[in-house]
Amino acid sequence: MLPNEYETLCWAENRLVMGIDEAGRGPLCGPCVAACCILPVNYENEEINDSKQLSEKKRNALFQTIIENAVYYRFNIISPQMIDRYDIYHATQRAMKELALSTDLHSITITDAMPLDCPDTVSIIKGDAKSISIAAASILAKVLRDHIMYGYDVLYPQYEYAKHKGYGTRRHLELMDKYGLNELYRMSYRPCREIKLF
Repeated sequence: MLPNEYETLCWAENRLVMGIDEAGRGPLCGPCVAACCILPVNYENEEINDSKQLSEKKRNALFQTIIENAVYYRFNIISPQMIDRYDIYHATQRAMKELALSTDLHSITITDAMPLDCPDTVSIIKGDAKSISIAAASILAKVLRDHIMYGYDVLYPQYEYAKHKGYGTRRHLELMDKYGLNELYRMSYRPCREIKLF
């Protein structure tokens, strides 16, 4: 099981913890999705872990379990245009801050290595492997982003988004070069700057 240092301290006093994480900072296109999750006091689920360590089937199942059991959860979808305007780090930081301030149910906010200018907030390196709250948020963010990319795959099947989810794979770069770029692309990212527009 995850160490859950901050959850253990807060739950002992019947206080709630908000975990925040994101999915999609690295891809060349599509949104980045930030998510927050507040789990009930003393909540346990040994299957919840860093989303990158789980299969897609497991993530999808846990997504449903998490939203059914969470005290509170919320998403913030960061568009490619916002990423280009603020850069990926600051756009993600802004989105996470909005989530942290979206409710006052919790006593402390913990993030996966993202410092926030908010009261009672702690940034934890590799937090999604140390906190069930952050891990739950990482699963929510990852599953929602994947499903957004599946939707874009229907709209733009020539780019094969369902296969690479917007990441800069060799095949994706080939398709970008062949078909050009649409409005989903992050023009501030170097591979996008080097390819012609749609």
